[in-house]
Amino acid sequence: MSIATRAFAATAADAPLSPYRFDRRDPGPDDVAIEIKYCGVCHSDLHVVKNDLGGTRYPIVPGHEIAGVVTAVGANVSRFKVGDRVGVGCMVDSCRTCPSCLEGEEQYCVPGMTQTYGSADPKGADIGQTITQGGYSDHITVTQDFVLRIPDALPLDAAAPLLCAGITTWSPLRQWGVGPGSKVAVIGLGGLGHMAVKLAAALGAEVTVLSTSDRKRADAERMGAKHFLINSDKAAMKAAGEKFDLIINTVSATHEIASHVNLLARDGTMVMLGLTTEALPIFAVPLLWRRRRIAGSLIGGIRETQEMLDFCAEHGIACDIEVIAPDQINEAYARMEKSDVRYRFVIDMARLDKAA
Repeated sequence: MSIATRAFAATAADAPLSPYRFDRRDPGPDDVAIEIKYCGVCHSDLHVVKNDLGGTRYPIVPGHEIAGVVTAVGANVSRFKVGDRVGVGCMVDSCRTCPSCLEGEEQYCVPGMTQTYGSADPKGADIGQTITQGGYSDHITVTQDFVLRIPDALPLDAAAPLLCAGITTWSPLRQWGVGPGSKVAVIGLGGLGHMAVKLAAALGAEVTVLSTSDRKRADAERMGAKHFLINSDKAAMKAAGEKFDLIINTVSATHEIASHVNLLARDGTMVMLGLTTEALPIFAVPLLWRRRRIAGSLIGGIRETQEMLDFCAEHGIACDIEVIAPDQINEAYARMEKSDVRYRFVIDMARLDKAA
């Protein structure tokens, strides 16, 4: 048996996304079946669809910011019941046995996590699925250990992007110990950046946003930023030298970062979150002179993701979203390439009836 599923999929790197039908597996003993209500649109979806990173297999249904409602559970499922509000993020399984998995850092699974879309899908073999398919669809079936509980205080539509944009920024803030007294800079006020600002401010940090223009200054201040710095202003950049304990760099396009290293205090760290596809030059001397670091961070584990959702519910934090119909996804991609979204597109799957 299987679950007939409607979706929007990419069939080639140069083709628009279009309606697509396929089968999901029925829930096994440890599985949760979910009716998807909303799915966020991440910039990495665009990279995969266009095969910017290589290795994309088509047809591919993107989407790893999934919010919905449980429709069925397997016999062994104890954590969820029919009707629960739940989410699924960037991964749907892992090996469970490597050191990273055992430490609750499944995103760094040594053999490799099973991504929500585009990974080999051994569990789908019986219904003809060779790769995992994502959340631009109306149903998904996921093992209970990779399903998150969405607190009632969070609207499902605004909660969906927390499953990627939220946890991607929360994880480095926690890893680098951000709290009261921390000075944090956020480069880029987009889908990731606006969540970094909200979360860092809620943790008690003094937050500065770095941007190429001041058109988002009011938004940054509304989200909790105390300062706004235009990175082409050489005098202002010099004045901010050695100020920040942590810089969260969310930019996913090729950009200059060498001058930004000088903004770090001694032992400060710049954490790269954007999926850039070209090298970003850096010089050794500014790193050596203040024991600075350039680091990376990849989403977060399941335990940490649930922690983030609970924190957001407690502090009234959610993504700023623009809700779209599934058949508006190609327009959304075009706008996203021009940074024309404040700050995350979210697909309303209830409007799939009119599109697929």
